[in-house]
Amino acid sequence: MSAHTLTVAGVDVDTRHWIGGERVTSAETFTDHSPIDGTVLGEIARGTATEASAAVAAARAAFPGWAATPPAERARILHAVADGVEKRIEDLAIVETHDNGALLRSHRRGVMPRVAHNFRFFADWLLNLGHDDFATRGHTNHVSWDPAGPCVLITPWNAPLMLASWKIAPALAAGDTVILKPAEWSPLTASLLADIAAEAGLPAGVLNIVQGYGAEAGSALVSHPDVRRISFTGSVPTAKTIAAAAAANLVPASFELGGKSPLLVFADADLDLAVDLAVEQYDNAGQVCLAATRILVEETVADEFTRRFTEKASALRQGDPRDEATDVGPNIHPRQLEKIDGFVQRALTAGARAVIGGHRGEGQFYAPTLLTDVAQDSEIVQEEVFGPVLTLQTFADEDEAVRLANDTRFGLAATVATGDKARAERVTAQLVAGTVWVNCFFVRDLQAPFGGSRQSGVGREGGTWSFDFYCDLKNTVTAPRGWRDHG
Repeated sequence: MSAHTLTVAGVDVDTRHWIGGERVTSAETFTDHSPIDGTVLGEIARGTATEASAAVAAARAAFPGWAATPPAERARILHAVADGVEKRIEDLAIVETHDNGALLRSHRRGVMPRVAHNFRFFADWLLNLGHDDFATRGHTNHVSWDPAGPCVLITPWNAPLMLASWKIAPALAAGDTVILKPAEWSPLTASLLADIAAEAGLPAGVLNIVQGYGAEAGSALVSHPDVRRISFTGSVPTAKTIAAAAAANLVPASFELGGKSPLLVFADADLDLAVDLAVEQYDNAGQVCLAATRILVEETVADEFTRRFTEKASALRQGDPRDEATDVGPNIHPRQLEKIDGFVQRALTAGARAVIGGHRGEGQFYAPTLLTDVAQDSEIVQEEVFGPVLTLQTFADEDEAVRLANDTRFGLAATVATGDKARAERVTAQLVAGTVWVNCFFVRDLQAPFGGSRQSGVGREGGTWSFDFYCDLKNTVTAPRGWRDHG
């Protein structure tokens, strides 16, 4: 076994970067811990501006060949990547569970199969991409999508491989080359993806992976003058820094950022369904950007809703994410746990009441928490916690429900529980959100646009919207005259 290989529950993972089709070491490393029990998984190559520049150079060198590859061949290779993911679902699930603490059963049954689906979807969408030609005063207009060039993709730690594949798959399908910087707290499955892509026949330099710790590698990537697109999922402050770097080179950037999404529960809703939707917000230990962390309940049913919610949420099993019976796993990192507890303790000091939870568990676990008696302008209502912490407020009527729902700087998603279709249509029309779910949650079709409003993001991805971003759109106008007869 190589000195640069670590083994996670029997699965070997290379700890080096993947640049230009080769493994590349760094002078320094950073330590990767498992959130399950804090054990050291291994030492990971720590990228600097040197590795970032090498990755951009590799992507730039590979771009002309990949851009000229016929769409059908690009699609074939992406399907081969999907095949490779499917063959290694168990390995990917095991490694990611150890690396970021999410439930193993979810990785096996939902997350990793979705990674394969992401590659297949954009491969197929590529082959059906197109606009019909249209005429202008006898002239023909033809719209085409030209590959843009090297793309920097920076992904978060809460669903590392799935969120990376949401970006990588459309970028590669579009004919772009990619430099991926995965999150430092969950870097391992990106390395496995490099192996899978190479085995699938993806040419050297088309996909590059730079592991990083802190801002050095990321800053060098987003400020590089040869980069043509930047896609980032993460926090608002980091996005502002990236936006400034992108602006210096006039590079288009797509941001999917924080959320403080509401769940509106009306008195005419199926209360059991509404409670199920609310408890579902503890998924992935609350580390979901789309989570409806602000529960807004019509005051006439608030007591009954709270009773049913407390009963159901209290039955959740928190523990080892490798156990099939576990419902809530650990939070990703001690620093994140401190952040979560800080939010909760400040809220309790300010007068909030913990209906359930409100405290740490052992290790890196935080008890599923519901806080009431919170003011609309309080920190706990206005700021993203990114942990298993929900707040509950009441409203008197539709107007107040919409006002409270929209009263944050975010606008990523919203969920509405109601038995009145007309009300659902009225309310959803007024909500500021990139996605609104009615009587459901987290139903995500890749054909649909995805992104946030306000400080929850810039731009939309999914379906044709992804190709609009990852390509330079060209309109060719042809006159009906001027042709020579070569017959």
